[in-house]
Amino acid sequence: MRTAVLEAQGVSKVFGHGELAVHALHPADVSLYRGEVLVVMGPSGSGKTTLLSILGLVLAPTQGSVRVEGTLVRYASSDALARLRRDKVGFIFQQFNLLSGLTAIDNVALPLLLRGLGQKERRTRAGRALDLVAMADKLDAKPRHLSVGQQQRVAIARALVAEAGVLLCDEPTASLDSASGTVVLDTLKNLAKTEKRAVVVVTHDTRVLKIADRLVHVEDGRTREANRHAEGTTRAAQ
Repeated sequence: MRTAVLEAQGVSKVFGHGELAVHALHPADVSLYRGEVLVVMGPSGSGKTTLLSILGLVLAPTQGSVRVEGTLVRYASSDALARLRRDKVGFIFQQFNLLSGLTAIDNVALPLLLRGLGQKERRTRAGRALDLVAMADKLDAKPRHLSVGQQQRVAIARALVAEAGVLLCDEPTASLDSASGTVVLDTLKNLAKTEKRAVVVVTHDTRVLKIADRLVHVEDGRTREANRHAEGTTRAAQ
């Protein structure tokens, strides 16, 4: 039996109370496994971002539980939660959030600086992360000298540098053209397969389906796992 690196059981989220309560996410079970890409698709406002925020330990569920590598998160202190987010989960966003004054390698090394690692160790790890996303020849380039697709790969490397077992990607290809999007998708797939990361991609972009090992649809706050080849998948993602 496979062991989940991150597991959400019966998680739901309600915002507000009484007549003003909004059920953003109904009870859902989601398990993430190393070496696998899970794609989450659904209309705007369907609950995708709420689910991603719970998986990323940013938002506490109203009900249900989350375990990271078997450890129950519910009773973790705020400091312990911050360490789990820092060490166990990497985030990749549509907006790359790179610091314009820093080189690629310094942008990637920044999370390690916050962890107190020395300069040599930071650069070694950051260089390896950039190599994993085929950006080893751009170590000293600043964001303004990189294409949009290259900037996204630097952002992916930054998420990788702490060697987190889970990568959570929020619309990572939304601002990319076809060629750049293909490179980023191939990068994410390769990271899942060769680096044994659990990769989650929340998206509207149907191009992402080609790298999916599993597909979850979210609509009106309800989740269902689907056959990624099933008829109507593209339509459901619009």
